[in-house]
Amino acid sequence: MENKRRQGPPPREQNGPRGGDVIAGRNAVNEALKAGRPVDSLYVQRGEKSGGLLALLQKAKDKGIPIKEVDPRKLDHLCAGANHQGVVALAAVKEYASVEDIFALAEERGEPPFLLVCDELEDPHNLGAVIRTAECAGAHGVVIPKRRSVGLTWAVGKASAGAVEHLPVARVQNLANFIEELKVRGVWVYAADMDGSPWCQADFTGPAALVIGSEGRGVGRLIKERSDFVVSLPIKGQVNSLNASVAAGVLCYEVARQRSGLEAFDPKRRNP
Repeated sequence: MENKRRQGPPPREQNGPRGGDVIAGRNAVNEALKAGRPVDSLYVQRGEKSGGLLALLQKAKDKGIPIKEVDPRKLDHLCAGANHQGVVALAAVKEYASVEDIFALAEERGEPPFLLVCDELEDPHNLGAVIRTAECAGAHGVVIPKRRSVGLTWAVGKASAGAVEHLPVARVQNLANFIEELKVRGVWVYAADMDGSPWCQADFTGPAALVIGSEGRGVGRLIKERSDFVVSLPIKGQVNSLNASVAAGVLCYEVARQRSGLEAFDPKRRNP
C-alpha cells in the first residue's frame, strides 16, 4: 500500500473485491505496460483522443493488447468510481504461458499432448471451470484466442479454484491457424458440437486437442471445418445443449479414462 494520501475512494486494484486485475488511470496503466505486466484488454472512453492517451494506446497496440472503446459508465463500474482518466486496463492474475510450454509439459511427463482449445468463451466462470477440470483430468494446457474471449481475470482465477497456478494457459492470435499448426505437429483435433459422432467412439489415446465452443454459438464454422473430428454428447432432455464447462468436463474425463487404460462401463457385465 502506498504511503501517499489519496483523494476520494481508493481504486479497486488496491482494495476492491476483484483483486488486482483492475488498473485505473493513465499513469497507472502506463507504468503497468512499461513493467511488462500481462494485460488482457484496455478499456478506453469512447471519443477520447488526447495526445497522452494516443501514445498510451499505441504502446498497447505494439504489445498486441485488445483495445475496446466504451461508455464512461462502463469505466466507472470497472473501477468502482475511482478517477480513471478515461482508461482502465484489466490485467491477468497469472502470466500467460506459451504454446511451447504446453508441449514441454507433455514431454516432461512422457505423455502425448492433451490440450483444450476454448473458442471465444466469454463467461469467466466457464473458463475458470474449464481450467480447473482440465488440470484435474491431466491436461497439459489450455489455449484461448487473444480477442473475443475472456482472459485470465480475477474471476477466472477464482473459478478455477487455484488451477490457473498449475496449468499453462496460452493465448494465440488466430485459432484457425493454430489448429493447422497442431495438425502439423501430429495432434488430432476434436471439436465438441451437437451434430458430431458419439464421443465414446472417438480414440483420444494419442496427441489430442479438444475444442470447446462459446456459450452462445458453440464452435465456429471455420474451426469446426479445420478440426479432424466432431464429437457430441447425447442429449435426452428438452434443452438442446450443455454448458460449455460441463461438456468439457465429460470429454476431459473420457480422455483421462482412455489414457489410463480403464474399460468403459458395460451394463451387460453387471454382477447379478
